[in-house]
Amino acid sequence: MRPFSYQRATDPDTAVQALSAAAAANNPLTQARAQPLAGGTTLIDLMKLDVMRPAALVDINPLARDWSAIEPKGDGVRLSALAKMSDVAAHDEIQRNYPVIANSLKLAASAQLRNMATLGGNVMQRTRCSYFRDVSYENCNKRNPGSGCAAMDGVNRMHAVLGVSDQCIATYPGDFAQALIALDAIVEITGKSGARSLPFAQLHKAPGNTPEIETTLQPGELISAFSISGRWPRSVYLKARDRQSYEFALSSAAVALDVQDGMIRDARVALGGVATVPWRAREAEALLKGQKFDDGLAQRVADAAFADAKGRRHNSFKIALGKRVVARALQQAVTMEI
Repeated sequence: MRPFSYQRATDPDTAVQALSAAAAANNPLTQARAQPLAGGTTLIDLMKLDVMRPAALVDINPLARDWSAIEPKGDGVRLSALAKMSDVAAHDEIQRNYPVIANSLKLAASAQLRNMATLGGNVMQRTRCSYFRDVSYENCNKRNPGSGCAAMDGVNRMHAVLGVSDQCIATYPGDFAQALIALDAIVEITGKSGARSLPFAQLHKAPGNTPEIETTLQPGELISAFSISGRWPRSVYLKARDRQSYEFALSSAAVALDVQDGMIRDARVALGGVATVPWRAREAEALLKGQKFDDGLAQRVADAAFADAKGRRHNSFKIALGKRVVARALQQAVTMEI
């Protein structure tokens, strides 16, 4: 057991102050940094594995009094960061107008975990790369910057084919994030300098030369909410995995369409299980807009989504699988009854 301090925040200001003070006392690029504690479904696992070694835990569960709302707002919805995954997935408004969100949350974890895990914690979960999660491997640039990436020439069946660098090919594991990036969500952030917002697409950082820096959050900052404009009743989340019960994606697709009189007026496509960060396939979307759907178009869109994919020894199958997932998700979205 590694020692750490524990503080229970009573409000956002207390939480931010505690996180900022603890982070200032440590190098933010090392394992010994401050961490917020909400559901704890990922953090506690990584602490048990000795992968994460925070010097301080700040319990932010009391903030749920104000940070757990699910708020339909005019032509859109606002989801507070401490809302439970299960509550959001079961909400009538989400199921009716944002089925891609409901489905991504239902498929993300077991019922027990969904009852504990929060939206904010879910999008901040770290990779499932076995070399990252096993400290007996020294060569992991996410854990030990500059040490190399054991997955490059190791067992990389679960690893990324999009957004990779020569420093890291670890896959982003989440499901909910694909729905958020597809729907152009805005993430609201609270920090010691006040509140700020940014597109969800700018929250996660591709590995580049610094895979240990995974997000654009500053020390002490907390995600407070996600906002989505518009309604997307014609949307689906499709997930291919090794087993039907709780499992991480080999490949997934979040698809949202606006179809009028048989014509696709707007289209959103995001990919999961295949990239280092939540992945928006904008080139694929461009092929859909202004077109009538058919199987040939679905194949062209799927090909475009993986045009830049780079497979390795064990994960090249993800490219063909991913194309099939995208094509099937499009077919399901087009034929939805809404």
